Amino acid sequence: MSDFPAEFWEGVAQFNQRQFYDCHDTLEAIWMEAMEPERTFYQGILQIAVALYHMSNGNGRGATMLLGEGIRRLGRYQPEYGGVDVEDLVSQSAAVLGSLQQDGPECAADLWRSLISPAAPSGAVAGAAAGAADLDSSLPMLPVIHVLG
Repeated sequence: MSDFPAEFWEGVAQFNQRQFYDCHDTLEAIWMEAMEPERTFYQGILQIAVALYHMSNGNGRGATMLLGEGIRRLGRYQPEYGGVDVEDLVSQSAAVLGSLQQDGPECAADLWRSLISPAAPSGAVAGAAAGAADLDSSLPMLPVIHVLG
């Protein structure tokens, strides 16, 4: 793994535990003090975390804008950076962004519910009704940050 500070890994854990607001606070503290290239890397992850927080509150416009910004910032760090699978995070985030753009920002709350409970997607997001054992594979999954060994 890289020489990232312990707070970065704490932020990654918060992100993966869906504690997106806490992740924002943790990463913002180190982002403000960081130098490049880590500064932009932290900011990209931070923006994706805030986008997901906005989605959880039904703010589709904010989520769409910040997902796009976070993805753009992380683009240059692919495929991996400092032990983080950036390519996978960007891909997962782009899938969520694509769904938001397709369904419209007013559907952010429905999309969020489908992401946190994919076994019971809403009809507006998933299309045809799917049973609990029949996941709609066209739906994105909630992004997670994979750490490479």
